[in-house]
Amino acid sequence: MSGLYLGEIRMFAGEYAPVNWAFCDGQLLPISEYTDLFNLIGTTYGGDGQMTFALPDLRGRVPIHLGQRPGSSSYALGQKDGVESVMLNTNQLPAHTHKAMAQSQQGTTDSPKDGYWANSTLTQFGGGTPSGTMNIGALAQSGGGLSHDNMMPFTTISFIISLNGTYPSQN
Repeated sequence: MSGLYLGEIRMFAGEYAPVNWAFCDGQLLPISEYTDLFNLIGTTYGGDGQMTFALPDLRGRVPIHLGQRPGSSSYALGQKDGVESVMLNTNQLPAHTHKAMAQSQQGTTDSPKDGYWANSTLTQFGGGTPSGTMNIGALAQSGGGLSHDNMMPFTTISFIISLNGTYPSQN
């Protein structure tokens, strides 16, 4: 690969886009000024296709190659997917148990207040000296139902796209 291709995307350590380059920030460009680039990428990344087209928007995104990953669905050019945070449900948590303390003596009351599980005939909770304590929290709902961050560690760098250059021929 020699020279600069139209539509080529590079990483750039600067805070500005050099001449003949633009940030990959989803901005709309006029088709009338960038006809060759529009002919190359069309409305893959947005725009109305009549007056404007959009550049790729890589802000907050990790680029991946198009096509099908083994054992997965296919990814089309310009497709966006993934989420920055996720809320797990109980099926996504590791299998685990909650322990409750109990004793083998028969219960004397049907109220759990200040009690512990006891051997059952009719009454469920015992008094006296327990062989362990009942953790009421072990029986209560767990978790706050909030989403958690799903973002991998990153370093920010600019992605820029060439607005001019050699029109790439197909292989």
